[in-house]
Amino acid sequence: MRLAEVFTRIYGADPPVGFRAYDGSSVAADGGLPILDVRQPRALNYLASARKVELGLARAYVTGALDVVGDLYQAMRSLWYMEVKLPPMEYLRLFRGLGGLKLLRRPPLPQREASLAGRRHSKARDAAAIAHHYDVGNDFYSLILGESMTYTCAVYETPETRLADAQYAKHDLVARKLGLRPGMRLLDVGCGWGGMVMHAARHYGVKALGVTLSRQQAEWAAKAINDAGLNDLAEVRFADYRDVKEGRFDAVSSIGLTEHVGPENLADYFAALYAKLRTGGRLLNHCITKPHNKGPAITRGGFISTYVFPDGGLAGPGRLVSHMHDTGFEVRHEENLREHYALTLTDWVTNLESNWDSAIELVGDETARAWRLYLVGSRLGFESDHIELHQILGIKHGPDGESGMPLRPDW
Repeated sequence: MRLAEVFTRIYGADPPVGFRAYDGSSVAADGGLPILDVRQPRALNYLASARKVELGLARAYVTGALDVVGDLYQAMRSLWYMEVKLPPMEYLRLFRGLGGLKLLRRPPLPQREASLAGRRHSKARDAAAIAHHYDVGNDFYSLILGESMTYTCAVYETPETRLADAQYAKHDLVARKLGLRPGMRLLDVGCGWGGMVMHAARHYGVKALGVTLSRQQAEWAAKAINDAGLNDLAEVRFADYRDVKEGRFDAVSSIGLTEHVGPENLADYFAALYAKLRTGGRLLNHCITKPHNKGPAITRGGFISTYVFPDGGLAGPGRLVSHMHDTGFEVRHEENLREHYALTLTDWVTNLESNWDSAIELVGDETARAWRLYLVGSRLGFESDHIELHQILGIKHGPDGESGMPLRPDW
């Protein structure tokens, strides 16, 4: 059985993308569509031997056994919205026609796959999970993130807004929601390369402390703070947020950390941040969420958990709000910025593809391909509302209920 016949059986005679394979068969491969190119037989082995189809496809793509000729985003988007329904017996027939049990012989796994030991969300395992994702190299991240070196959702005034300007707008939105003023103290947990810390210090005169579990991020941030002449106000530590000894902060920002905490640990997480605030202090929690609380928080054995965010997990916004309330926070504002994250990812993909040769030189072909697949897939996830980005503002008020909040939002 030739592979183009299998592809046509699944996607029809007028498929949304072109197809060609190592056996010489093809369909719609000359009509200007992106082409799904099965270059090596081991692509079928990866697909058949994986516990999840998405992981098998990812392994085939990351290793180059399968490729996309043309626009990867357009190809994935075309297949993303296409519903495939085949009877189970038809899948069995196709399986036998392509080699049967021989397909279950799994080739060597790509080197990029995560393998963590120890108790989930222990401090040691969290450090290893963060290192897997973030210690790819600051030079590689700079190719993707650009001058802002900020790896979280930006805020766009228009779709044409420059990425650096949109990241500035995000940091400033957080600062204004927190009501930052000169002389205040800010704790930024999961601070990355120090973007929020430096913004608060430079533009608001705030004494800001950031913590990250990535040593490479902490080293980069320390140099950037020194180069900017902000040592008197800004500091980034290589540390777990649970190990911060200081307290009575005026504000806490958590931008992109909650995804790493694990939904089962949200109560402890918010309690730890609540304890760090003085009475009247504010928390701004900015994180990726599910659009609901159905199903598991994390899909174990999938592409994201295997290649990108080991031990990561998402909760719905309602669950986050409930945990904040139960901890003692009064939630004062919430908004969903998912379209902004789709735009952010579009800019990151453009940066990566514009610097493709440099990216491969820095991290190798497999890691670069894994990141390209992850960024494009995430863009589709936000566009289609499979994932969202919520900012939730809470305040720790005293027994008299005085919030110090304006009657209407002033940001």
